[in-house]
Amino acid sequence: MTSTAILEVRDIRKTFTASGRTVHALNGVSLSLEKGETLGIIGESGSGKSTLGRIAVGLDTATSGSLLVEGERLDVLSPSLRREKLRKCQMIFQDPYSSLNPRLTVGRQIGEGLFASGVSDWREIRGTVADLLERVGLKREFAERYPHEFSGGQRQRIAIARALAPGPEIVVADEPVSALDVSIQAQILDLLAEIGRESLLSYLFISHDMAVVARLCDRIAVMHRGRVVESGPVAAVIENPQHPYTRNLLDAVPRFGRRRAGGKPTPVELPRHEDGDAFVAVSEGHLVLQAGGLRAAKTV
Repeated sequence: MTSTAILEVRDIRKTFTASGRTVHALNGVSLSLEKGETLGIIGESGSGKSTLGRIAVGLDTATSGSLLVEGERLDVLSPSLRREKLRKCQMIFQDPYSSLNPRLTVGRQIGEGLFASGVSDWREIRGTVADLLERVGLKREFAERYPHEFSGGQRQRIAIARALAPGPEIVVADEPVSALDVSIQAQILDLLAEIGRESLLSYLFISHDMAVVARLCDRIAVMHRGRVVESGPVAAVIENPQHPYTRNLLDAVPRFGRRRAGGKPTPVELPRHEDGDAFVAVSEGHLVLQAGGLRAAKTV
């Protein structure tokens, strides 16, 4: 851990008890997030990555271990100081259809974050809400509409605006594009990257998709059964994985091509692009072509 880390988790453990069984969701996780950095947390369902994200923003509490924001341990702060620190940590949830309240206008939901952070003038709140909507690529007048009037991609843009409203320094994004069409995913990822550069935001980006993590993140931490089994710069982990579980995650990405003996397909070798590698793969029922950071897809 370094002294410049804006967020640290130290030996975090989380256990759940249900029907007489104890489940160890997190089993001694330690990692750090630097200011302006995007750290990808990747693993299969049940690896503990979403539990870690909820603990990082204060939506859940660890069974043991320490959470530090800007070098201060939250468990030793008074409740008011702890809330103040946690306002710097906001979350974008996976499902844009269930994360927004259908009974409240978009403007009201974004504005609540401003009100909670101490802004009490509703004229100022309305103006800031309009600015936030424009910042995420939506029209100012959308503030008066309700969530059911928007597409999934638009709802996720609204969720991003809501997370930005309190002026956070850390944003935990929990599978923010997995519920979206492949054609929309790239737009949301580009938006997050642009906002991160402009505001020096630090992202804890949770995903099961190695291609998504490679596109957005600076570093990666691979989680398996509640532990971090490998971490490092994205390129180093992808090109030279050290842990068998990381290799399995990379090998699990299917490729189209000739079939080898035994029925296994041979990867198609596509030309390298000046902005990145080209590849063909299957992702959640789509045939995906990616080259130079761009994706095209069709249902298969």
